[in-house]
Amino acid sequence: MNRSEVVLFWAVRLVSALGAVAVVWAGISTGDMLVHGHPAYAILLGLLFIVCTAVAIRSWRRHTPGHRRFKVLRTIGLLASCGVLSLGCWLVPYSAAPAALSAMVSDGTLTVTESPTQILMTPTGTPSDVGVFFQPGALVDARAYAAVLRPLAESGHTVVIPKQPFGIAFLSTGAFNAARTEHRPVARWVLGGHSLGGVVAAIDAQSLANDPGRPVAGVLFFASYPASDMRTLPVPVLSISASNDALTTPEKLKASRSLLPKDTTYTEINGGVHANFGDYGTQSGDGEPTISRDEARTEISAAGLAFVQSLGR
Repeated sequence: MNRSEVVLFWAVRLVSALGAVAVVWAGISTGDMLVHGHPAYAILLGLLFIVCTAVAIRSWRRHTPGHRRFKVLRTIGLLASCGVLSLGCWLVPYSAAPAALSAMVSDGTLTVTESPTQILMTPTGTPSDVGVFFQPGALVDARAYAAVLRPLAESGHTVVIPKQPFGIAFLSTGAFNAARTEHRPVARWVLGGHSLGGVVAAIDAQSLANDPGRPVAGVLFFASYPASDMRTLPVPVLSISASNDALTTPEKLKASRSLLPKDTTYTEINGGVHANFGDYGTQSGDGEPTISRDEARTEISAAGLAFVQSLGR
Protein backbone atom coordinates (compact mmCIF):
# COMPACT_ATOMS: atom_id res chain seq x y z
CA MET A 1 0.00 0.00 0.00
CA ASN A 2 1.70 3.22 -1.16
CA ARG A 3 1.27 6.74 0.14
CA SER A 4 -1.14 7.90 -2.60
CA GLU A 5 -3.50 5.01 -1.83
CA VAL A 6 -3.51 5.92 1.85
CA VAL A 7 -4.23 9.57 1.04
CA LEU A 8 -7.09 8.59 -1.29
CA PHE A 9 -8.47 6.19 1.33
CA TRP A 10 -8.62 8.93 3.96
CA ALA A 11 -9.88 11.50 1.48
CA VAL A 12 -12.90 9.30 0.72
CA ARG A 13 -13.57 8.94 4.44
CA LEU A 14 -13.37 12.67 5.13
CA VAL A 15 -15.27 13.85 2.04
CA SER A 16 -18.15 11.43 2.62
CA ALA A 17 -18.44 12.35 6.30
CA LEU A 18 -18.11 16.09 5.71
CA GLY A 19 -20.46 15.78 2.73
CA ALA A 20 -23.23 14.39 4.93
CA VAL A 21 -22.69 17.29 7.34
CA ALA A 22 -22.72 19.80 4.46
CA VAL A 23 -26.02 18.41 3.16
CA VAL A 24 -27.58 18.76 6.60
CA TRP A 25 -26.30 22.36 6.75
CA ALA A 26 -27.80 23.08 3.31
CA GLY A 27 -31.14 21.64 4.40
CA ILE A 28 -31.20 23.73 7.58
CA SER A 29 -30.19 26.86 5.66
CA THR A 30 -32.94 26.23 3.11
CA GLY A 31 -35.55 26.02 5.87
CA ASP A 32 -39.18 25.76 4.81
CA MET A 33 -38.15 26.17 1.17
CA LEU A 34 -37.58 22.41 1.28
CA VAL A 35 -41.38 22.18 1.43
CA HIS A 36 -42.42 25.34 -0.41
CA GLY A 37 -39.83 25.28 -3.19
CA HIS A 38 -39.69 23.10 -6.28
CA PRO A 39 -39.16 19.49 -5.10
CA ALA A 40 -36.04 18.99 -7.26
CA TYR A 41 -33.71 20.56 -4.68
CA ALA A 42 -35.14 18.60 -1.75
CA ILE A 43 -34.76 15.39 -3.77
CA LEU A 44 -31.15 16.29 -4.63
CA LEU A 45 -30.27 16.93 -0.98
CA GLY A 46 -31.97 13.70 0.07
CA LEU A 47 -30.03 11.66 -2.47
CA LEU A 48 -26.75 13.34 -1.56
CA PHE A 49 -27.30 12.62 2.13
CA ILE A 50 -28.08 8.96 1.48
CA VAL A 51 -25.04 8.49 -0.76
CA CYS A 52 -22.65 10.37 1.54
CA THR A 53 -23.88 8.50 4.61
CA ALA A 54 -23.64 5.11 2.90
CA VAL A 55 -20.11 5.79 1.60
CA ALA A 56 -19.03 7.18 4.97
CA ILE A 57 -20.28 4.14 6.88
CA ARG A 58 -18.68 1.74 4.40
CA SER A 59 -15.35 3.57 4.30
CA TRP A 60 -15.06 3.93 8.06
CA ARG A 61 -15.77 0.23 8.52
CA ARG A 62 -12.90 -0.67 6.21
CA HIS A 63 -9.42 -0.81 7.70
CA THR A 64 -7.47 -0.85 4.45
CA PRO A 65 -7.91 0.69 1.00
CA GLY A 66 -9.70 -1.27 -1.71
CA HIS A 67 -7.98 -2.93 -4.65
CA ARG A 68 -5.53 -0.62 -6.40
CA ARG A 69 -7.15 -1.52 -9.75
CA PHE A 70 -9.99 0.82 -8.86
CA LYS A 71 -7.78 3.68 -7.72
CA VAL A 72 -8.48 5.80 -10.81
CA LEU A 73 -12.23 5.22 -10.55
CA ARG A 74 -12.22 6.14 -6.88
CA THR A 75 -10.27 9.31 -7.64
CA ILE A 76 -12.74 10.32 -10.35
CA GLY A 77 -15.66 9.52 -8.05
CA LEU A 78 -14.12 11.59 -5.26
CA LEU A 79 -13.63 14.64 -7.49
CA ALA A 80 -17.15 14.29 -8.92
CA SER A 81 -18.57 14.02 -5.41
CA CYS A 82 -16.80 17.21 -4.35
CA GLY A 83 -18.27 19.00 -7.37
CA VAL A 84 -21.82 17.79 -6.74
CA LEU A 85 -21.62 18.63 -3.03
CA SER A 86 -20.33 22.12 -3.83
CA LEU A 87 -23.20 22.61 -6.27
CA GLY A 88 -25.71 21.41 -3.68
CA CYS A 89 -24.45 23.95 -1.16
CA TRP A 90 -24.30 26.75 -3.76
CA LEU A 91 -27.96 26.13 -4.64
CA VAL A 92 -29.17 27.12 -1.15
CA PRO A 93 -31.89 29.67 -2.03
CA TYR A 94 -32.75 33.13 -0.77
CA SER A 95 -35.90 32.54 1.29
CA ALA A 96 -38.94 34.80 1.29
CA ALA A 97 -39.07 37.50 3.98
CA PRO A 98 -42.10 38.10 6.25
CA ALA A 99 -43.56 40.82 4.00
CA ALA A 100 -43.82 38.34 1.12
CA LEU A 101 -45.20 35.55 3.29
CA SER A 102 -47.93 37.90 4.56
CA ALA A 103 -48.94 38.49 0.94
CA MET A 104 -49.45 34.75 0.44
CA VAL A 105 -52.78 34.90 2.29
CA SER A 106 -56.13 34.76 0.46
CA ASP A 107 -58.80 37.36 1.19
CA GLY A 108 -61.92 38.84 -0.38
CA THR A 109 -60.04 40.26 -3.36
CA LEU A 110 -58.02 37.23 -4.44
CA THR A 111 -57.20 33.60 -3.79
CA VAL A 112 -53.62 32.42 -3.40
CA THR A 113 -52.92 28.77 -4.13
CA GLU A 114 -49.59 27.01 -4.01
CA SER A 115 -48.47 23.78 -5.65
CA PRO A 116 -45.05 22.11 -5.87
CA THR A 117 -44.40 23.90 -9.17
CA GLN A 118 -46.13 27.29 -9.00
CA ILE A 119 -47.87 30.02 -7.03
CA LEU A 120 -51.19 31.19 -8.44
CA MET A 121 -52.95 34.44 -7.51
CA THR A 122 -56.51 34.43 -8.81
CA PRO A 123 -58.64 37.59 -8.51
CA THR A 124 -62.14 37.32 -7.11
CA GLY A 125 -64.79 37.68 -9.78
CA THR A 126 -64.17 37.80 -13.51
CA PRO A 127 -60.45 38.09 -14.25
CA SER A 128 -58.96 40.40 -16.85
CA ASP A 129 -58.13 38.90 -20.23
CA VAL A 130 -54.49 39.85 -19.48
CA GLY A 131 -52.56 37.72 -17.00
CA VAL A 132 -49.00 37.93 -15.70
CA PHE A 133 -46.48 35.10 -15.78
CA PHE A 134 -43.46 36.09 -13.72
CA GLN A 135 -40.11 34.25 -13.52
CA PRO A 136 -38.17 34.67 -10.23
CA GLY A 137 -34.51 35.62 -10.11
CA ALA A 138 -31.80 32.98 -9.71
CA LEU A 139 -31.96 31.06 -6.41
CA VAL A 140 -34.82 33.22 -5.12
CA ASP A 141 -37.87 31.77 -3.37
CA ALA A 142 -40.90 32.19 -5.67
CA ARG A 143 -42.89 33.42 -2.66
CA ALA A 144 -40.53 36.41 -2.39
CA TYR A 145 -42.45 38.12 -5.21
CA ALA A 146 -45.91 37.74 -3.67
CA ALA A 147 -46.02 41.22 -2.13
CA VAL A 148 -44.73 43.12 -5.16
CA LEU A 149 -47.05 41.28 -7.57
CA ARG A 150 -50.14 41.07 -5.33
CA PRO A 151 -51.51 44.49 -6.46
CA LEU A 152 -51.81 43.04 -9.97
CA ALA A 153 -54.08 40.25 -8.74
CA GLU A 154 -56.04 42.65 -6.54
CA SER A 155 -56.72 44.68 -9.68
CA GLY A 156 -58.14 41.69 -11.55
CA HIS A 157 -55.12 40.09 -13.24
CA THR A 158 -54.29 36.41 -12.84
CA VAL A 159 -50.68 36.08 -11.65
CA VAL A 160 -48.59 32.91 -12.02
CA ILE A 161 -45.15 32.60 -10.40
CA PRO A 162 -43.40 29.34 -11.37
CA LYS A 163 -41.20 27.49 -8.91
CA GLN A 164 -38.05 26.82 -10.89
CA PRO A 165 -36.11 23.54 -10.54
CA PHE A 166 -33.06 24.32 -8.36
CA GLY A 167 -34.00 28.01 -8.54
CA ILE A 168 -32.64 28.35 -12.09
CA ALA A 169 -34.92 30.09 -14.59
CA PHE A 170 -33.38 28.32 -17.60
CA LEU A 171 -34.75 25.05 -16.19
CA SER A 172 -38.27 26.50 -16.25
CA THR A 173 -38.55 27.52 -19.90
CA GLY A 174 -41.52 25.23 -20.54
CA ALA A 175 -43.54 26.50 -17.60
CA PHE A 176 -45.31 29.27 -19.50
CA ASN A 177 -46.82 26.95 -22.09
CA ALA A 178 -48.18 24.82 -19.28
CA ALA A 179 -49.71 27.90 -17.64
CA ARG A 180 -51.39 28.92 -20.90
CA THR A 181 -53.12 25.54 -20.96
CA GLU A 182 -54.16 25.65 -17.32
CA HIS A 183 -55.59 29.17 -17.37
CA ARG A 184 -57.38 29.40 -20.70
CA PRO A 185 -59.83 32.15 -19.61
CA VAL A 186 -56.76 34.41 -19.76
CA ALA A 187 -56.19 35.08 -23.46
CA ARG A 188 -53.02 37.19 -23.30
CA TRP A 189 -50.06 37.28 -20.95
CA VAL A 190 -47.42 39.70 -19.82
CA LEU A 191 -44.19 37.74 -19.51
CA GLY A 192 -42.05 39.18 -16.76
CA GLY A 193 -39.08 38.31 -14.65
CA HIS A 194 -36.48 39.49 -12.21
CA SER A 195 -32.79 39.36 -13.16
CA LEU A 196 -32.12 35.94 -14.78
CA GLY A 197 -35.89 35.38 -14.77
CA GLY A 198 -36.27 38.38 -17.07
CA VAL A 199 -33.79 36.88 -19.52
CA VAL A 200 -35.91 33.73 -19.74
CA ALA A 201 -39.12 35.76 -20.03
CA ALA A 202 -37.59 37.53 -23.03
CA ILE A 203 -36.63 34.21 -24.62
CA ASP A 204 -40.19 32.91 -24.21
CA ALA A 205 -41.64 36.14 -25.61
CA GLN A 206 -39.40 35.95 -28.69
CA SER A 207 -40.23 32.29 -29.31
CA LEU A 208 -43.95 33.12 -29.30
CA ALA A 209 -43.76 36.40 -31.22
CA ASN A 210 -45.20 34.81 -34.37
CA ASP A 211 -47.76 32.59 -32.62
CA PRO A 212 -51.10 33.14 -34.40
CA GLY A 213 -52.90 33.18 -31.07
CA ARG A 214 -50.81 36.18 -29.96
CA PRO A 215 -50.52 34.98 -26.35
CA VAL A 216 -47.89 37.57 -25.39
CA ALA A 217 -49.29 41.00 -24.56
CA GLY A 218 -46.09 42.55 -23.22
CA VAL A 219 -42.76 42.00 -21.50
CA LEU A 220 -41.91 43.26 -18.02
CA PHE A 221 -38.29 43.43 -16.85
CA PHE A 222 -37.44 43.76 -13.16
CA ALA A 223 -33.73 44.70 -12.97
CA SER A 224 -33.09 42.68 -16.10
CA TYR A 225 -32.49 42.82 -19.85
CA PRO A 226 -32.54 40.36 -22.78
CA ALA A 227 -29.60 38.19 -23.78
CA SER A 228 -30.24 38.65 -27.51
CA ASP A 229 -31.66 41.18 -29.94
CA MET A 230 -35.41 41.66 -29.46
CA ARG A 231 -35.79 45.03 -31.21
CA THR A 232 -38.43 43.69 -33.57
CA LEU A 233 -40.63 42.22 -30.83
CA PRO A 234 -44.14 43.47 -31.69
CA VAL A 235 -45.36 44.01 -28.10
CA PRO A 236 -44.86 46.74 -25.47
CA VAL A 237 -41.90 46.41 -23.10
CA LEU A 238 -41.35 47.96 -19.67
CA SER A 239 -37.95 47.94 -17.99
CA ILE A 240 -37.94 48.78 -14.27
CA SER A 241 -34.50 49.24 -12.77
CA ALA A 242 -32.87 50.60 -9.62
CA SER A 243 -30.26 53.38 -9.48
CA ASN A 244 -28.14 51.70 -6.76
CA ASP A 245 -28.28 48.19 -8.20
CA ALA A 246 -24.73 46.78 -8.19
CA LEU A 247 -25.69 43.56 -10.02
CA THR A 248 -27.87 44.73 -12.91
CA THR A 249 -26.10 48.07 -12.96
CA PRO A 250 -27.32 51.22 -14.70
CA GLU A 251 -24.32 50.87 -17.05
CA LYS A 252 -25.35 47.35 -18.07
CA LEU A 253 -28.92 48.48 -18.63
CA LYS A 254 -27.79 51.41 -20.76
CA ALA A 255 -25.68 49.07 -22.88
CA SER A 256 -28.65 46.70 -23.33
CA ARG A 257 -30.95 49.37 -24.78
CA SER A 258 -29.71 48.52 -28.25
CA LEU A 259 -31.32 45.07 -27.82
CA LEU A 260 -34.77 46.41 -26.92
CA PRO A 261 -37.56 47.90 -29.06
CA LYS A 262 -37.27 51.65 -29.61
CA ASP A 263 -40.57 52.32 -27.83
CA THR A 264 -39.54 50.49 -24.65
CA THR A 265 -40.55 52.34 -21.49
CA TYR A 266 -37.88 52.78 -18.81
CA THR A 267 -38.56 53.41 -15.13
CA GLU A 268 -35.81 53.80 -12.55
CA ILE A 269 -36.35 53.44 -8.80
CA ASN A 270 -34.15 56.14 -7.33
CA GLY A 271 -32.15 54.72 -4.42
CA GLY A 272 -33.31 51.16 -5.00
CA VAL A 273 -31.17 48.03 -5.30
CA HIS A 274 -31.40 44.59 -6.92
CA ALA A 275 -32.98 42.90 -3.89
CA ASN A 276 -35.81 45.47 -3.76
CA PHE A 277 -37.60 43.67 -6.60
CA GLY A 278 -38.53 40.85 -4.24
CA ASP A 279 -38.68 40.32 -0.49
CA TYR A 280 -35.80 37.97 0.30
CA GLY A 281 -33.37 40.03 2.36
CA THR A 282 -30.04 41.31 1.11
CA GLN A 283 -28.13 39.80 -1.80
CA SER A 284 -24.40 39.26 -2.08
CA GLY A 285 -22.71 41.84 -4.30
CA ASP A 286 -25.69 44.21 -4.30
CA GLY A 287 -25.49 47.95 -3.75
CA GLU A 288 -26.56 50.02 -0.75
CA PRO A 289 -30.16 51.31 -0.84
CA THR A 290 -31.07 54.89 0.04
CA ILE A 291 -34.80 54.15 0.00
CA SER A 292 -36.80 51.86 2.26
CA ARG A 293 -37.80 48.42 1.04
CA ASP A 294 -41.49 49.32 1.42
CA GLU A 295 -41.09 52.50 -0.63
CA ALA A 296 -39.21 50.68 -3.36
CA ARG A 297 -41.80 47.89 -3.49
CA THR A 298 -44.64 50.43 -3.75
CA GLU A 299 -42.99 52.19 -6.69
CA ILE A 300 -42.19 48.93 -8.48
CA SER A 301 -45.72 47.61 -7.99
CA ALA A 302 -47.29 50.85 -9.20
CA ALA A 303 -45.18 50.95 -12.35
CA GLY A 304 -45.86 47.28 -13.14
CA LEU A 305 -49.59 47.66 -12.53
CA ALA A 306 -49.90 50.74 -14.74
CA PHE A 307 -48.12 48.89 -17.54
CA VAL A 308 -50.25 45.75 -17.32
CA GLN A 309 -53.50 47.73 -17.08
CA SER A 310 -52.57 49.71 -20.19
CA LEU A 311 -52.60 46.46 -22.16
CA GLY A 312 -56.19 45.49 -21.31
CA ARG A 313 -58.85 45.55 -23.97
